[in-house]
Amino acid sequence: MAEITGILKTLSDAPDQSAALATLVSVEGSSYRRPGARLLLLEDGRSLGSISGGCLEEDVLIRMRQVLETGRPVIAAYDTTEENDLVWGSGIGCQGIVQVFIERIGTQRPPWTAALAGNLRTRTAAEVSVVFGEAHRDLRGTHLTSELGQHPPGNQVFHEMIMPAPSLTLFGAGDDAIPLVRIAKQVGWHVRVFDSRPRYAARLRFPEADELTVASTESLAECVHLDAASLAVVMTHRFAEDVNILRCLIAGPPAYIGVLGPRKRMDRLLAELRKRGVAITPQMLERLYSPVGLDLGASTPESIAVSIVAEIQCLLSGRNPIHLRDRTAPIHE
Repeated sequence: MAEITGILKTLSDAPDQSAALATLVSVEGSSYRRPGARLLLLEDGRSLGSISGGCLEEDVLIRMRQVLETGRPVIAAYDTTEENDLVWGSGIGCQGIVQVFIERIGTQRPPWTAALAGNLRTRTAAEVSVVFGEAHRDLRGTHLTSELGQHPPGNQVFHEMIMPAPSLTLFGAGDDAIPLVRIAKQVGWHVRVFDSRPRYAARLRFPEADELTVASTESLAECVHLDAASLAVVMTHRFAEDVNILRCLIAGPPAYIGVLGPRKRMDRLLAELRKRGVAITPQMLERLYSPVGLDLGASTPESIAVSIVAEIQCLLSGRNPIHLRDRTAPIHE
């Protein structure tokens, strides 16, 4: 998600430059990136994104420069199934066959760029189609699927549903929230920070945060709106405020409620909620993750942030946290 958002922003910030856009449209076997990975090249040489782990980029960039010059889209196929692949010299051995579609984006940007950027701003899903086959030469390129009308899908059109970024709300703007915001933004999430103290929930402390909210925990329901896809982490370090926050969250719809602190503290919080008349159901407890994070042996704010982001990523992808070496199924489904 961070990749497509960055590409759209780069196109918007450089309206006087044409660009070449490479999209990974097909993968057979193993590949570092999956279909939908993108690489953008501006006329001034700046690039953003990737379509592999670095093994194909050099050749793809050469082809992208050619597309910038000619304006003609191309499809590049790479076979990395041979360990001693003569084309790549030392043999990258990724064990996959990939197709990369490269198109030119002129200074008059195609409609899908503004439409998709608008959808992402309003947190609305959008379906994008990349037509790359010779059978539909007049349509080759990226489009919003709705623009294609009754165009037959065929096997030379890559369809992708681009979802809004996962939304993470942090309740508590202490120093340990700073690396969590930074890492969550690096993986492309939409991040909000809530705190009752203005000097903590400040832009200077959280320059990457998408939203900062300063309010009392008693008014939380009015100023922070969460839905069933929302993710929340409670880390105020103040027991009374945590009780107010949890009372709102646990009866609400968030899919993930992480609470920082030891298990005994969580037991005290739940006991206090019960004293206040909150009926704690098994369904509520299933959404509650406390102590928050995976068991990575984390002990610093940065490593704890990694463990929290990793736990949430497991939830989002429907995976159980294991070593990849112990996984018998393919890494990418």
